[in-house]
This record gives sequence, structure tokens and C-alpha cells, in this order.
Amino acid sequence: MRRNLEFLAIGLIAGAAVGFVAGLLVAPSSGAATRRRLASEAYRAAEIARSVAERAEHAAEILSGRVDHYLGRDEEVAWRKVQEIREGLKGYTSTQG
Repeated sequence: MRRNLEFLAIGLIAGAAVGFVAGLLVAPSSGAATRRRLASEAYRAAEIARSVAERAEHAAEILSGRVDHYLGRDEEVAWRKVQEIREGLKGYTSTQG
């Protein structure tokens, strides 16, 4: 799941970059205006990428915590069953001996 989020973030960033460059190539502006606009848009794209990465990281942390919680529960249940089996065997062997 985390890997899918990483691919999504990469795809969004790459798509934004391609769209941005295509827009600059077809926009009729002077060199100085285009450079200013390019710098401004690059900064904006970096901020968006940072935000997307932070959200993806937060979502991955939440998901990881949930997975750990459920795996821990399964492990806890398994250990209880093992303990029950051990106690049952002790009870069985003490009545047999």
C-alpha cells in the first residue's frame, strides 16, 4: 500500500512538471517574465510536492500502526492459545501419571 502511495506521489509530481513545462513552451512571454514565472511555479510545485509527501508519509504511518496493531493482536491470541494448550497438557499428564 505504501509503495502505491509513493508511485501516486511520483506520478502527480511528474505530471505537474510536464504540464508546467508544456505551459511555458506555449506561453507568449518575454524571457525575464518567463524566468520569474518559472521560478515562482517551481517554488509552488516544490511546496505542493512537499505537502503531498508529508500527507503520504502520515498516511503510511497510520496504516503501519494499524497493521502492527492487528498483527500484535493475532500474535497475542496465538500466545494465549499456546498457553491454553500447555495448561491442558499439564492437566492431562497430571491425571494420567
